[in-house]
Amino acid sequence: MAGDQLHVLNALDVAKTQWYHFTAIIIAGMGFFTDAYDLFCISLVTKLLGRIYYHVDGAEKPGNLPPNVSAAVNGVAFVGTLTGQLFFGWLGDKLGRKKVYGMTLAVMVVCSVASGLSFGSTPKGVMSSLCFFRFWLGFGIGGDYPLSATIMSEYANKKTRGAFIAAVFAMQGFGILTGGIFAIIVSAVFDAEFPAPAYKVDALASTVPQADYVWRIILMVGAVPAGMTYYSRSKMPETARYTALVAKDAELAASNMSKVLQVEIEAEHDRVEEIARDRSKSFGLFSKEFMKRHGLHLLGTSSTWFLLDIAFYSQNLFQKDIFSAIGWIPPAQTMNAIREVFMIARAQTLIALCSTVPGYWFTVAFIDIMGRFAIQMMGFFFMTVFMFALAIPYDHWTHKENRIGFVVMYSLTFFFANFGPNATTFVVPAEIFPARFRSTCHGISAASGKLGAMVGAFGFLYLAQSPDKNKTEHGYPPGIGVKNSLIVLGVVNLLGMVFTLLVPESKGRSLEEMCGENDDNDEGSSFRNNH
Repeated sequence: MAGDQLHVLNALDVAKTQWYHFTAIIIAGMGFFTDAYDLFCISLVTKLLGRIYYHVDGAEKPGNLPPNVSAAVNGVAFVGTLTGQLFFGWLGDKLGRKKVYGMTLAVMVVCSVASGLSFGSTPKGVMSSLCFFRFWLGFGIGGDYPLSATIMSEYANKKTRGAFIAAVFAMQGFGILTGGIFAIIVSAVFDAEFPAPAYKVDALASTVPQADYVWRIILMVGAVPAGMTYYSRSKMPETARYTALVAKDAELAASNMSKVLQVEIEAEHDRVEEIARDRSKSFGLFSKEFMKRHGLHLLGTSSTWFLLDIAFYSQNLFQKDIFSAIGWIPPAQTMNAIREVFMIARAQTLIALCSTVPGYWFTVAFIDIMGRFAIQMMGFFFMTVFMFALAIPYDHWTHKENRIGFVVMYSLTFFFANFGPNATTFVVPAEIFPARFRSTCHGISAASGKLGAMVGAFGFLYLAQSPDKNKTEHGYPPGIGVKNSLIVLGVVNLLGMVFTLLVPESKGRSLEEMCGENDDNDEGSSFRNNH
């Protein structure tokens, strides 16, 4: 195969792991660090927003965000992310990865800062401006998914490509962790500076005026890591695969990569022109030929990401309810507003530290040994097992003496999401499609994932409510309860295993070999069912 491949691409494929690989991981990974920080820190402050802006005099429990406001605040960033994934994914194939890469970061920095500022002081004004800027923040974050994955896969060598793309994604774990730790510090400082009684002692005084700064500071700090990598991103050269295979500039591809790899690479004008001539006869996105070669792969990457995110985000969002139910977080009325932020952040950080972060790095360590297919299958399998193990004896887990067991099982579900489909669904779409569609197809797969995240986040806000209408949260209709919700999630994970069968294995193969780009006979078919 290497005989047919451009020298510059072959040089990248066989390059030893060197310094530029790590700088690329950091530069691409900081985007994900910010993404995770921004998307997850909102769940740390929603209870606080409820107390500040929706306080009801004389109520026995602290104020809560009304269901529609809660759904909007938590979900609007997802809608933005989905839009950004599709738009920037498409743009990345049209204009080049590098040009678009700086734009997404600029949007993230501006909107992170703006989401902590609000117009007006009425609940409606504050929530509307928060939602507006979180939508555009999500839009910038969305662009980061296809671009970071594509850039990393096009820079990497074929032996450790999986680990490098997974490492970029694994920076999310640190983002979640940092969000939690930062919220702990901010709330601890404010609680010490401005002590307040518990809600049941004095409802009004339990939320000090300064609490309004807490959520704003937590949200705005998301701009810092993104801002720090802006300069590095603008200095990164365009990837050789885009320059040579899409922009058809052999000279530039060779000179850029000579600098990066620090070896002499000759420019192959004739080969690039030959590829260009073949391309002029080649197929477009969603054409019949594309569907024949890559249709099932796109269905596989999109459906598995969709199913995974239903399970993944529903857990994340009813995490704080689970903690309350098993007593990790005391009843709201026994704490003041800032103390509650501290307790929620502490619980989330513990879960991240024990299960979320290790899972990501297990994937990095094993993905090029076990392969993508095996890790994804195994992850879905264990998520199914643990979901059913939590759901079927659910009443057993609610007893005080069994709490620790519940948290262990719950952490294991997370561990296998991250040492499993959460990482592989990100890696594979960046490897199996042709260069000229790579960023778009990754964007489509990622957007399907975000659609799943919306189903998980909102569907389960309603589903997990108690069937007894006297026990539901204020403003919600009765649901099917946590137990049945967990059973539904188990079934979703089972379907994930089925759709994983459509995804090809890309371990150890060059990107051009995977998508039949070296020659234009029907090579795509030779690996279609090659697990």
